[in-house]
Amino acid sequence: MISLGMVLTLAIRVVLVLLFLPFSALDKLLNFRGAVAQAQEVAPNRTIAAGLIVAGLCVELFMSLGVVTGIADRACAFVLAGYCAVTALLWKPFWKPGDFWRSSTGQGRTLFWDFLKNFALGAGFLLIAFGTDTASISQFIAHPTVSSHPYRTAGQPVRR
Repeated sequence: MISLGMVLTLAIRVVLVLLFLPFSALDKLLNFRGAVAQAQEVAPNRTIAAGLIVAGLCVELFMSLGVVTGIADRACAFVLAGYCAVTALLWKPFWKPGDFWRSSTGQGRTLFWDFLKNFALGAGFLLIAFGTDTASISQFIAHPTVSSHPYRTAGQPVRR
């Protein structure tokens, strides 16, 4: 029986990965050359830049699917949190333009909000990975690939 809790859990997880699964991954596939050109901003070697794009595409596809399906969802969410942090640091360097404090409409301010959004999204993924209490954090550290069983209803036994 499908419960309201299951529907809400699925909806929340879909919204969390919505940026990656259909949009960013599809953009990388349809505009691979443009994505590689953008990656060359941090990896001047074209081969390395293409490798970064392929790796990012794999992370976006497979980790997002893991979060939505609940298959090794905690490990997948942990990887996506790291991915959000790395992409923020590499592609949203708000400190580089040097206009953060001088202009309210400068490039630094625009990059800062994108930088902060990446970290906020990463924090959402960490809530899936670690849970909200110390017991769930300890459980993740002990068994990082075990599913959180997000679609289990109350009273239903946990299958490992």
